[in-house]
Amino acid sequence: MPDRVGVAAQEAIGMAGEPMLYVAETFLSIQGESTWAGLPCFFIRLSGCNLRCRYCDTPGAYEGGVAHPVADLVALARESPAAITEITGGEPLLQEGCRELALGILEATGKPLLVETNGSVDISLIPDGAIAIMDIKCPGSGQSAAMNFANIPRLRPRDEVKFVIGDRADFEWAADVVRRHELALRCHAVLFGAVHGELSLPTLAQWILESRLPVRLHTQLHRLLGVK
Repeated sequence: MPDRVGVAAQEAIGMAGEPMLYVAETFLSIQGESTWAGLPCFFIRLSGCNLRCRYCDTPGAYEGGVAHPVADLVALARESPAAITEITGGEPLLQEGCRELALGILEATGKPLLVETNGSVDISLIPDGAIAIMDIKCPGSGQSAAMNFANIPRLRPRDEVKFVIGDRADFEWAADVVRRHELALRCHAVLFGAVHGELSLPTLAQWILESRLPVRLHTQLHRLLGVK
């Protein structure tokens, strides 16, 4: 997380006497990604990101945000009628209180909790009861050098891995990662999606079929619905 946000968060803790998190937004929507797509989901989008992906669709979460007590965010999740909850960003694991938030939501709601992460931060920070949805950034993102490949052995059976693919070079790179690390054996699902407006889903589907990779074609359902 940018130093300015981290310092501000520490100041907020001192003033309030309880853990605080900087939040870009909270909202109820249809889950658009992962194998959980289609379910009503309550989203907590934390602020601050250490990456600048070329195709990022949430640059408003790069920095800033409004400080909220962890307890208040847990209460919002508990009161939500949604079937699942997701903590996303930005990069949520950059804020120290993210783990406490996840533990609080798991205890308070008893519902599935997804934590979406960009793959650059140690995912062992995610509690065992939560489900990691971890990106592995392809070269076309401009951020593949930031990936923490030590996260791959940390994947658990319910976790999912997502690649966003912009062209054939990205596809071949992602296919090599899947094969070399035997990703399909390490987690619940490996998802291949296309950079919106750059690679067509039929083309990506054909590449997947030809490769015989054990991966799922992935689309951003929320874009088709015109919602967040």
